[in-house]
Amino acid sequence: MSPMSPFHRPGQASGPVSRREFLWRSGGGLGGIALAGLLGSEGLLGSEPGRLVPGRAHFRPKAKRVIQLFMAGAASHLDLFDYKPQLVKRDGQKSDFGEHVEAFQDGLGPWMKPVWEFRPYGNCGKQLGEVVADLGTVADELAFIHNVVGKTGIHSQATYLQATGFQLPGFPGMGCWVGYGLGSLNENLPAFVVLPDHRGFASNGPKNWDAAFLPQQHAGTIMYPGRENPITDLFPGRAGDYITPSSETATHALLERLNRDHAGTREGDARLDARIRSYELAARMQLAAPEALDIGHEPGHILDLYGIDRSTRTWPAEINAAEEIDAFGRKCLVARRLIERGVRFVQIWSGNDNGFPRRNWDSHEDVRRDHGPLARGFARGASALIRDLRQRGLLDDTVILWTTEFGRMPSSQGGKGRDHNPYVFTNWLCGGGIQGGVTCGESDEWGYKPLDRNRPTTVYDIHATVLHLLGIDHEKVTFRHNGIDRRLTDVHGSVIPGVLEAIR
Repeated sequence: MSPMSPFHRPGQASGPVSRREFLWRSGGGLGGIALAGLLGSEGLLGSEPGRLVPGRAHFRPKAKRVIQLFMAGAASHLDLFDYKPQLVKRDGQKSDFGEHVEAFQDGLGPWMKPVWEFRPYGNCGKQLGEVVADLGTVADELAFIHNVVGKTGIHSQATYLQATGFQLPGFPGMGCWVGYGLGSLNENLPAFVVLPDHRGFASNGPKNWDAAFLPQQHAGTIMYPGRENPITDLFPGRAGDYITPSSETATHALLERLNRDHAGTREGDARLDARIRSYELAARMQLAAPEALDIGHEPGHILDLYGIDRSTRTWPAEINAAEEIDAFGRKCLVARRLIERGVRFVQIWSGNDNGFPRRNWDSHEDVRRDHGPLARGFARGASALIRDLRQRGLLDDTVILWTTEFGRMPSSQGGKGRDHNPYVFTNWLCGGGIQGGVTCGESDEWGYKPLDRNRPTTVYDIHATVLHLLGIDHEKVTFRHNGIDRRLTDVHGSVIPGVLEAIR
């Protein structure tokens, strides 16, 4: 009979112990978790199935991090990026799509030309609407994809699809997968940070960046640059003035004992590990996050580049371009500071879902009124971000992805608006191995559907391409859930050939 293991627990059958059990018994509860975390960060414990060992991507990456710009409400490709001379020529004429069109509302009025004039920018001669003229300064850095297709014209489902790769709730956000696959570059800051619209959340709210079935430490951490309290509950509120150093120490000791007792009876349950890691990260963030969010020491010319207002003015209730330029520029500058300090994935949102008048890109009634301030704000901030990253040597290993949930129709709705168009829309990419000044995939003469309907670009292709630039094979980073090996790209997706050809 084999001797009893020195790590045998009374009442438990003898036999080999797992790595986790060894750490728990030898290191003692939370100490074991901490030791496992340290060993894991060094790649000494191997990796979970489907997860990469940090620093060991599937192949040599072109980029280390991602900044995603998400325009909530469906930005019009036709008025910003995708110039269609036929719409100018046939403006006001009865629209004829040559087939039955399933419209979201009643947006099949006459053809409507772009709301803003277009003109060429950069050496590439890219046509851009004047409302996003600030992007003209970086036109040669951008790779446009004008034949992206969606699956639905419903905002919530389409937003889920672009954010998580699935139309239903319950799936991890793109940034969660990147953090899960590659780990963090700075243990004092989250791998995935979300900067929502300053007025509130877009469709689905935090479900767009929730970790779902992945360990919860990979969920996006919400930050609001410019607010008095940019990270909720990171520090005690004013009502917590009774907390003393000694009482806080005693509280930590009690929590440690309760957590150890809880975990000791639930071997193999990773939820407590994830919760503890989140709390430990929050403690480290108390020092690192305020410094990262503090733009007060940025030089004046950088603040001016991003369009950040340095006065003490308060913005009026109505939406206006100055407010949008300041708000979006502030988020872009903070995004630069975060990726400088090792954050893997930053998601910036423009537009919220808080009713009417419009505070998002859902321009059914009036494209000029609704898109105008938002477009000027994002264009100023995005162009400043690209130029700033370039001058700091960070653009070459940072991917910037611009997206929205779907496009808008080439026909008019109510004379000044446009209805939903999930049949084709635009994304663009920049930096991180992307050759700028190119277009990969075109829409048809109306901007209604892809020019080549047999070869559209899907969100799975976009996600696969971004992961590829990070050195990740999108088919190999998986997580077993309910008997299925889930991945960001579901069972679809290919790296976009046009972008591959353009990689430096």
